[in-house]
Amino acid sequence: MRRSGRVVREVLDQLRTLVAPGVTTMDLERTAEQKIKDLGATPAFKGYYDYPCVLCTSINEEIVHGIPSEKRVLKAGDIVSIDCGAVMDGYYGDAAITVAVDGSITPELSKLLEVTEASLYRAIEAARIGNAVGDVGAAVQEFVEANGFSVVREFVGHGIGTHLHEEPQVPNFGTRGHGARLRDGMVLAIEPMVNSGKPGTRVLEDKWTAVTADGSYSAHFEHCVAVTKDGPVILTQ
Repeated sequence: MRRSGRVVREVLDQLRTLVAPGVTTMDLERTAEQKIKDLGATPAFKGYYDYPCVLCTSINEEIVHGIPSEKRVLKAGDIVSIDCGAVMDGYYGDAAITVAVDGSITPELSKLLEVTEASLYRAIEAARIGNAVGDVGAAVQEFVEANGFSVVREFVGHGIGTHLHEEPQVPNFGTRGHGARLRDGMVLAIEPMVNSGKPGTRVLEDKWTAVTADGSYSAHFEHCVAVTKDGPVILTQ
């Protein structure tokens, strides 16, 4: 899983450098598909429940599962969430970043990205043997809401291993001490999805793209994290 995680990280690191005004989300898709192939892995998302692409690229009010397209051109002031998965030797890696298209986003959007990414690391710190899934979700929720943002309820993180989605589900909200107990060797895909407005969502006619119900912007960061006797280990670092 370290190997599949490294593939995903190398893809995301390269894509981050390509995000700029005038670039299409399909440009990012083509680069990612070639990079995954060059690294000797296979895409995790393409063909999954007939999903058509290697990446999910979600712009501004899009939360997750945005489909890359030649028609989606990045503009100054946009943010774009890039979610990538890869399979290596039968094991899955999955991670996501949200990137400012040109660095000139509003202070509120900068804070949204900072808070969302920071909430991920707070959740990772809670991914310890004996803790509950609720401790992980509460770590996200408490920090996000204290900073004036909201946590998406309809889409959650998940266990991951020889399948992309495994038990347990890992919500980005919860009550400390509640839910499945974390055991040595579990791997969780922890992925805060945070809205600048209210938490409500809806899915577009393409049956994939989830957007904020109120049109507010949304950010998404994700790591695969192993629960070990030595503490949480990030596999997509």
